[in-house]
Formats: sequence, structure tokens, C-alpha cells
Amino acid sequence: MDCQPSHGWLVYNWLKFNQFCLLCDESAEQPYPLCAACEAELPWLIERCRRCALPMPMDGLLCGQCVRRAPPFTQVEAPWHYGFPVDSLISRFKHNARWPLGRLLGELLGQWLLARFDDGLARPDCLVPVPMGRKRLRQRGFNQAALLARWLAPQLALPVDEQLLLRPIETRAQQDLDARQRQRNLLQAFALAPRPRVQGRHVALVDDVMTTGATARALAQLLLRAGAARVDVYCLARTPKPGAP
Repeated sequence: MDCQPSHGWLVYNWLKFNQFCLLCDESAEQPYPLCAACEAELPWLIERCRRCALPMPMDGLLCGQCVRRAPPFTQVEAPWHYGFPVDSLISRFKHNARWPLGRLLGELLGQWLLARFDDGLARPDCLVPVPMGRKRLRQRGFNQAALLARWLAPQLALPVDEQLLLRPIETRAQQDLDARQRQRNLLQAFALAPRPRVQGRHVALVDDVMTTGATARALAQLLLRAGAARVDVYCLARTPKPGAP
């Protein structure tokens, strides 16, 4: 059963209409519905860990966790830290089915990734959305990671494999748990599809927000054990360390 919305008609085609900013309602004067002033005010993630993108006081360093235990993924790419108004936009996209907001964020994420590819970031062989359990998929009606991957695919000229990763075991919502609970919660929660085509491939996981990185670690380990050559993570936002300003 495919619970994903037919977003071709749910999400309007921006380029065919005069654009108005989705944040301030003023004329956007850009090929997407966000004015330059509001775009500049987004919480851009500049100073970050060069491996997991954790917000840090300086750019180009490794965070303490990556120094102590190198993650199985190679690179996390996230344009923003999880702060206002990006946190509100993501929440409305996920929980209120505001697909135009998700489409806008996906467009900007695609632009970010294209710039990073120009700077030397290795292009993956395919995009793979983080899977959602069947019960939660029925409740929400769509998997926001899958929608983001579908929107990114034509912009980045990359294929999407939505069947590669499975989530056969229902788990508690990750946002309700601390870091240690998240790791326990994900034990054996994921699986690969039968006869997965990952041997020697560079896979990019797609998700909306990266918090502790427990989900990304679990999926990257699963893919690397199956023979993937490299796993990166593309997401909209990265949360700061608990207690950080």
C-alpha cells in the first residue's frame, strides 16, 4: 500500500506563478517562494563539526563525539541548525501536511548540495530516504524523508531507492527519547530489502532533522556491512548539543 501523497498536484509548481514569500507574504522576486531578506535570516549552519555537522563555535573542527568514536557515515550535510523559523517550517511540514513548506526547504537543500558538489563533495550513486514504520506512516499519511528525496532527485540528477531500507519493527518516536534511549530504541529496528544492490555504492541517506545521529549511525552501519563503499547523510537541519545555546 502506497501511503505517499500524489504531490504533483498537492504542491503547486512555483515557477509558473508570481512568487510570494511563504514567511512574510511579500513579493519573493526569486524563482522560489522566499524573499532574500527572509532567506538571509534563516539559521544557516556555518560553524559545525566537519564530520557530523554538529553546531560548534568554530568551523572545520571535529566534535568530541566524532573524536572519541568516529561515526560510520562519512559526511553530514545540513544547511541549517534546528532553530527558528526552520524548526517551525519543518514541524508544519511533518505534522500539518504543509507540503509547500517542505518543498521550499527541499529546494534550498538541493541548492546547498549542488554548491557543495562544486566545492568537491563526492556525489553519491543514489538517494535513500530514512524509512518510516507502517503504523506511523498510516497515522501521518506520508514519509517526509521520502518526499524530500523525491524532490531532490531531479534537482541533483540522482536516482532514489525507496525500497532499499525497511523498518519492520515499530519503535517509539525518537524525539521523545534521550541519546542513550534512542540507541537502544533502534536496535534491530531496520533491515535491508532482499538482494539489496549496495555493493561498492556510495549511498546518501535523506532525512528531515538529525538530532543525536542514532538513526544515521544505525542505517550507515547496516549499509556498510552489506558492502556499501560510503554513506553520507543529507538533512534539512542539525540540532545543537543538549544544553548548548
